[in-house]
Amino acid sequence: MKIFTSAQIHELDKYTIEHEPIKSIDLMERAARAITRAITDRWKVDVPVVVFAGPGNNGGDALAVARMLTDLDYQVQTFLFNISGHLSADCAENKSRLIDRKGYSLFTEVTQEFDPPRLEKGMLVIDGLFGSGLNKPLAGGFSSLVKYINASPAQVVSIDVPSGLMTEDNAYNVRANIIKADLTLALQQVKLSFLFPENRQFLGEVKVLDIRLSSEGMERMESQYTVVSENDVRQMLLPRDPFAHKGTMGHALIVAGSYGMAGAAVLAVKACMRSGVGKVTVHTPRRNAHILQCAVPEAVLHLDREETIFSEALPTEDYQAMGIGPGLGTTEQTCIAMIAQLRRAQCPVVADADTLNILAARHAWMQQLPKGIILTPHPKEMDRMEGQCIDSYERLTKARQLAEKLQGYVVLKGHYTAICMPDGHVVFNSTGNAGMATAGSGDVLTGIITGLLARGYHQREACIVGVYLHGLAGNLAARDLGEESLIASDLIQYLPKAFMKLKN
Repeated sequence: MKIFTSAQIHELDKYTIEHEPIKSIDLMERAARAITRAITDRWKVDVPVVVFAGPGNNGGDALAVARMLTDLDYQVQTFLFNISGHLSADCAENKSRLIDRKGYSLFTEVTQEFDPPRLEKGMLVIDGLFGSGLNKPLAGGFSSLVKYINASPAQVVSIDVPSGLMTEDNAYNVRANIIKADLTLALQQVKLSFLFPENRQFLGEVKVLDIRLSSEGMERMESQYTVVSENDVRQMLLPRDPFAHKGTMGHALIVAGSYGMAGAAVLAVKACMRSGVGKVTVHTPRRNAHILQCAVPEAVLHLDREETIFSEALPTEDYQAMGIGPGLGTTEQTCIAMIAQLRRAQCPVVADADTLNILAARHAWMQQLPKGIILTPHPKEMDRMEGQCIDSYERLTKARQLAEKLQGYVVLKGHYTAICMPDGHVVFNSTGNAGMATAGSGDVLTGIITGLLARGYHQREACIVGVYLHGLAGNLAARDLGEESLIASDLIQYLPKAFMKLKN
């Protein structure tokens, strides 16, 4: 699914109007019917409704919904804010249609002073003040109204976007002046800002309403951002040759685990093996030998000359992929060995955890990273590498720029993990849950992606499929075990079921 910017959404509206063809007022009527259905499915006719409409097309939607709810015998009080004395054409038309309703009198057009209605528990507020076209923080009377609504016990439904929230960049927004909705009825698609954790508080439940914008227009319009679907991932899966043997299914190298952090190596290696690869070699300090041999007997053990740290780079000619970083440590000797290992890499590389911490402390080394490298930072690791960020939009922007600069892949982990491509495109993952916020989850992801690379997937597909499988395994585990008790090894246990669900 493509995610369009506010400017692109406006263009898509125009394309639909021109090519369906349909009048803009009729397209608004179509959207209003979908919104009304969503509201009447949840709130009965005895719930008092207060509608706040702005002067633009979001306000026009709200006025049309007020009319439709009135026709269904809801008690609706409507306030249209026309402070500047100018309404959009469709908003003005819906104002006329509303006030022309026989017997309808609960309409107020606010042009100067405003005495707000009492908002009580059991009432429903419909927020149609400002939609996706907003490009600056709310101020003045509108900010006061937002604060008044947020302080009330009434439930709030926002049309398309909670008023005050911008669809992309909210770095310099005033968060106290954004509606906190209980339900956001997004028209046709979620907005980019919906995918960022700091905006979750404003959205409530998000329900996407199909208002039948032109499918041809959406297909033709380029988008920098997409959300991956199960069908997308299913089409990327490589078939397994019936005549395959371990020599044809890839050999992966995992460099992980300083002394005391052998668990990180165990998780990465187990996950790698569960991802379909033919063979995995793990390079680790000598003192981890017994742990790895017992925990993962299927893996080939390659021991460092040092007892407790990673200290020597290995040749990679015999491997189809390498994962490096989980539990690696950051001693000076390890740092030097790590960059030497990356410089020597002759296969695709996944860099995670301490590899990222080492690079953050020695930023000049970033220039020595191999083309096509996959970096898998969580937000704090990303900030350490590229500087502290104000919000998730800035962090995503820096991740995109880093991927382009390195001509590699940056997998920015989170609830909607963002896979940033060398060409600037971003793919958001759609699986996973809060139970996966547990130590070792990232080590598992490193193992999965490394295994897929060794198995024969290109970096792009390995990232998309790997992140999706990681989240899907988490969802299947949470279904059986609950989110609270989920641990990283559960993700590995449920990885076979995730593969089966995709393949079946």
